[in-house]
Amino acid sequence: MTLKPVISHGLIDSLMDTDLYKLTMLQAFYHAPEFRSVAAEWKFACRNRNGYNLAELIPDILDQLHQLCSLSFSNAELDYLAGFPFFKPDFIEFLRIFRLDMRFVSLQAAGEDIDLRFCGPLIHVTLFEIYTLAIISELHALRHCANVDLDEGRSRLDEKLTFLKGQGDLPGFSFADFGTRRRLSKAWQKEVLKIVKKEVPALFSGTSNLQFARELGLMPIGTMAHEWFQGWQAITRLSDAQKAALEGWVREYRGRLGIALTDCYSMDSFMRDFSDPYFGKLYDGLRHDSGSPFDWGEKALAMYSDMGIDPLTKTLVFSDRLTFAGMIEIYRYFYRRTRVSFGIGTNLTNDVGCPPLDMVIKLVTANGRPVAKISDEPAKSMCEDPQYLSYLAAVYGVADPTVTQ
Repeated sequence: MTLKPVISHGLIDSLMDTDLYKLTMLQAFYHAPEFRSVAAEWKFACRNRNGYNLAELIPDILDQLHQLCSLSFSNAELDYLAGFPFFKPDFIEFLRIFRLDMRFVSLQAAGEDIDLRFCGPLIHVTLFEIYTLAIISELHALRHCANVDLDEGRSRLDEKLTFLKGQGDLPGFSFADFGTRRRLSKAWQKEVLKIVKKEVPALFSGTSNLQFARELGLMPIGTMAHEWFQGWQAITRLSDAQKAALEGWVREYRGRLGIALTDCYSMDSFMRDFSDPYFGKLYDGLRHDSGSPFDWGEKALAMYSDMGIDPLTKTLVFSDRLTFAGMIEIYRYFYRRTRVSFGIGTNLTNDVGCPPLDMVIKLVTANGRPVAKISDEPAKSMCEDPQYLSYLAAVYGVADPTVTQ
């Protein structure tokens, strides 16, 4: 069975086809008076184009974005979201009238690459990210990998699940699907989730994808991403931005959704701002997204111990380029020292033989000012203003960041 290049229909058919953390961050931005009039710019970047002509996808990308901008949340979808205690009634009503708008889209060729940007009011452009990445990923598969054999994908998935089942008892181990943005296709992601739910239900904790969580009866999982921390660079003193983001999240969610992302400015700078027991006690744990997971985890455990907090009461979430073997290695390393969980993306939803694109869409300006993330892995830094990136690195004590244009 092969994936056929039929792209006349909308690849995204519901605004629920996104990650939970996009809506939790959107609500936090919506309620924060600091962001009431902030405009933002997002930029697409592909780290491994590898000779693929992405520019030839432009007509299809534009067509898909036009179809995306015709969508709105249904009453049934909003009723589902309203059932979660962290979504507030006024935000649900905002979503009822919400639509994305092509006025905020800029797309042109850059040789065989693309220059894709979303520019407009922050709360009206932030949701473009996941939908657009999923669209480009599926269009890439349709155009450049038209002979993909899904039976090969099923065989690879079976090997991974057989590997997990062969590990014996795994107390405290769980993993979630974080693979929407770089999936082979929407249909393939759904098939994968159904298989995983059936084959390893005790080990599978849920999915970041709200539509599939609702349709398949899975737990939706997610809290925050880099944009939350980046946005604060533009509206407060730079040296206070990380702490302001942590405090702003507490103000919005009051202890709910308490997994903090640590690598917008590096783990070392995060620990300096997080070391107040106020944060240590309010947040349920931390999420790793770059650099060595073992070094990062050791730093997290030492930080909690220094705060007088038992690491066994906290959760470390690992989500950086995971494989199934990698998850088990990390689990066994930290077993009985802290709680661990995993969010696995591309290796789950796009491992079929077609080389997936390593692509992102990141916030690059807010409030008319550059913003950036530095990360614990220099090649994952992204900023269009090298001088600003150097200044940001100096403020947060990070050496030699590498800019990804």
